[in-house]
Amino acid sequence: MQPTGAGQLRPWLEAIATIATALNRPVSLPEVLDLVSETAARLLGYDFCAVLLVDEERRSLVITGAYGLSPSYIQQVNADHPVVLDPDDDLLAPSSKAFLTGTTVQVVDTLADATFLPWGGVARQQGYRSMMSVPVASSGVPVGTLNCYQRVPHEFGPDEQDLLSLLAEQAGVAIETTRLRDREAVTIAELLAANTALAEQHELLRRAEAVHEQFTQVALRGGGVTGVAAALAEVLDTSVVLTEEPSGAELATVRRGAHPLASQDAEAYSTPVLLGQDTVARIWVPRSVLPLPAIDVRALEHAATVCALEVLRARTALEVEWRLSGEVVTDLLTGNPAGLVTAAERAGRLGLDLTNPHALIVVHGGTPRAGSARVLSVARSLVAAAQPRALVGAIADDVVLLLPVTSQADAVDRADQLQRQLRRIGLGADSGVAVSALCTALADYPAAYRRARGAATVAQSRGESDTVASFGSLGVHGLLLQLEDVSELRRFAADTLAPIRAHDAARGTALEQTLRAYVAHDLNTAATAAALFVHPNTVGLRIRKAEQLLGVSTTHVRSLAELQVALSADEVADALGTPGQDGGTERG
Repeated sequence: MQPTGAGQLRPWLEAIATIATALNRPVSLPEVLDLVSETAARLLGYDFCAVLLVDEERRSLVITGAYGLSPSYIQQVNADHPVVLDPDDDLLAPSSKAFLTGTTVQVVDTLADATFLPWGGVARQQGYRSMMSVPVASSGVPVGTLNCYQRVPHEFGPDEQDLLSLLAEQAGVAIETTRLRDREAVTIAELLAANTALAEQHELLRRAEAVHEQFTQVALRGGGVTGVAAALAEVLDTSVVLTEEPSGAELATVRRGAHPLASQDAEAYSTPVLLGQDTVARIWVPRSVLPLPAIDVRALEHAATVCALEVLRARTALEVEWRLSGEVVTDLLTGNPAGLVTAAERAGRLGLDLTNPHALIVVHGGTPRAGSARVLSVARSLVAAAQPRALVGAIADDVVLLLPVTSQADAVDRADQLQRQLRRIGLGADSGVAVSALCTALADYPAAYRRARGAATVAQSRGESDTVASFGSLGVHGLLLQLEDVSELRRFAADTLAPIRAHDAARGTALEQTLRAYVAHDLNTAATAAALFVHPNTVGLRIRKAEQLLGVSTTHVRSLAELQVALSADEVADALGTPGQDGGTERG
């Protein structure tokens, strides 16, 4: 197997040329190493050959190219029995020794060589009796070995070793060339990506400048949110809807192309419009146009910024109008003599004719002033686009809407809308909402407000925050709210309930509280006990004691009616108390 003479030199030169040609083609490293293995096996008559390369951690050698070895054997060896590189191991595999020492290692007969005993099982499995391992280096750095195997015992002569060393050098060149080509391909790909990114960035900047110019023109000419929506629809070529927050009312709508859109539906995507930390509006686009390109995302962000400026501009103008509106409402409802003289004229400048019928919607609740401010904001949003116009103001923690209506039913409908909006933002649970009777003269407004506020207070105290209160819906309370003299209500309650109040004061009992709960729960002892967290027997004893002191029986209709009026009188008197007495009046 030792080639000699010129006749045997030609195949080797042709083989080297074949390997060199392969290196000039975009082939993978395993393919080139397969070719090196095949060349060694065919030219020297070996049964099979393999090229083993060191792994990234340089702890073992794995078969990367081969000829004559089954794929299953290669996979098994690489996965379960890689050639371990351990310089401290006294007994090294031939491939490990060749890699670590940089010298060729051969085993003439695997069965006769005692040092090969640990790898005898692998040799028998693959069916070889002799082998030689030649180190492979790339740029002077050991990278693997070229292994050749024979099925019979064989001594590898000097000529074979020289030829295999030549092939090992070719393998090293192949490895270096392939890695250089891979690095070159990565560099080219990175340069192409960078060039593409620069081109995209240039186009992005060009379009961003155009978008900036477009929205700047909208801001300069005061196009408002409608102009912002139109410009954005043109840039994105899709429908756009702008809504006010927190009411959700539509501020502007532009329908475009094949993208129908309804705000806040499942097929819409929104971008918030922020003033400081507050969301004042939302821009909606169809989800069918998502994902948006980077330039369109920037356009959407720019539109949100310009929209915020337009909202701020509109709000500045509205603030003046709302302040004037609040002053008119306050002067009308508190009966300020100086304010009443000019109230009709000032209301006229705001678009209201007070000679026509109007109703009041009163929102009353024990909310802190921050909560009242949010209620006021929702109320203003509700009436901002309404026709005919309405006035909104605040007195202490009450928010009051003055509405031109043709009937009280119209006012109830508007109050229902307001109540739904309050529940939407979490402010409706602790509030009372009520509507007044129709006012047809300036003198009607103070009394109408006082009674409507009382109705809202009663509704709140009774936990009826899910309905709009009116005199007709409050039964006895509604009737008592019609009375002008609060002191008469208190006197009647005091005279009627004096015996049990004296008993409670002297002995620390809760007869009045129990009687109120008993009447409120329709004379149901169990429900009263549950509400007061006492035993039903305790309720029964207290009611009998109260009846004894009052000289009445709750089973008699007339007595029960008088008791109900007396118990309601205090609640109504409290509800009719002077508004703002705990915090003064304020103008919205």
